[in-house]
Amino acid sequence: MAVPSNPKLSDIQTEFGGSNPIELTEYYSGGPLVPAGSPAPNGPIPSSGQISMGQFRCAVNAAFICASGGTITTSGDYKIHTFTGPGTFTVNSVGNPAGSNSVDYLVIAGGGGTGGRNCQTGAGGAGGFRLSNSTCMPAPLTSPLANPTGLPVSATGYPITVGAGGPPAGAPDQPSGIQGSPSTFSTITSAGGGKGTGATIGAGHPGGSGGGGMTGSGGTGNQPPVSPSQGNPGGPGSWNPPEYGSGGGGGAGASGSPGGTGGAGAGGIGSYTVINPAKGTPGPVGSTRYFAGGGGGASENQGASGGAGGGGNGAANGGTSTGGTANTGSGAGSGNGPGDADGSGGGSGIVIIRYKFQ
Repeated sequence: MAVPSNPKLSDIQTEFGGSNPIELTEYYSGGPLVPAGSPAPNGPIPSSGQISMGQFRCAVNAAFICASGGTITTSGDYKIHTFTGPGTFTVNSVGNPAGSNSVDYLVIAGGGGTGGRNCQTGAGGAGGFRLSNSTCMPAPLTSPLANPTGLPVSATGYPITVGAGGPPAGAPDQPSGIQGSPSTFSTITSAGGGKGTGATIGAGHPGGSGGGGMTGSGGTGNQPPVSPSQGNPGGPGSWNPPEYGSGGGGGAGASGSPGGTGGAGAGGIGSYTVINPAKGTPGPVGSTRYFAGGGGGASENQGASGGAGGGGNGAANGGTSTGGTANTGSGAGSGNGPGDADGSGGGSGIVIIRYKFQ
């Protein structure tokens, strides 16, 4: 609805609210009744000083998205819906451009897992990292990987899939881990992280971010390709018995480091955002939260660190690697010897949706 082209004061009241008796000066833009930026093709509606009825011809009040689903928190004028498992984001009503009719998203897939005992393996790659920033996150709060365009929504239910991390190989002598699973929201799909592979396979596997190589190249990232990129390649590895080093898994923010004789490659760093700067959801108030770090590689004498964002650490011979942190989409650390009976698993993904609600 809009104010008629030949408005009366009651028409303005019908569109923007207010109780009797009313005066035109109650309807300054940015005041309690008229949101700043409300569409007024014959305006603009002033915020102070002289004000006239004609400035309200065809003006429209701001309307906002109303939605349910997931764990809901509030930060200023924004609602945040966090999904750590499957669910439905239900849009009950859609607003307009003056209020909100699109959402920002963070969609992260599960990270890749690694192989089992007695199988020297490359590290797991991080799950795909896809983020938009259309309204509210000035640099440097939000990753440079963010798409500047949000996602328009309609009044319907949107199924949410949160990808599982690739589980550990689950058995001794199994040379490969298992790929992470994708996460989805509407038209946005993030690909699972590339699995870590052993010497008999050599090269890392592709994925949202690629798995680290053992005797060959790291797996390619951003597979399938999207723009902005959802991830990076894993690091290559080399094997020169008795010394060898596997490559680190790729992360959202950087490639995995290469492994070499006597050394292991670190996992690629993840990328970051502040989804809820006022309340820090998830994380402490005002914190910068990293996601999608690559797993650390391993050698005979060294376990390399996983990338910031939750990447698992690799293990030297006889040690035990660590998996990617849950709900970060991070890759698993590389196994290397008899201590890693089953390998380690990638971290599960997460989906977070944010929009203006008032």
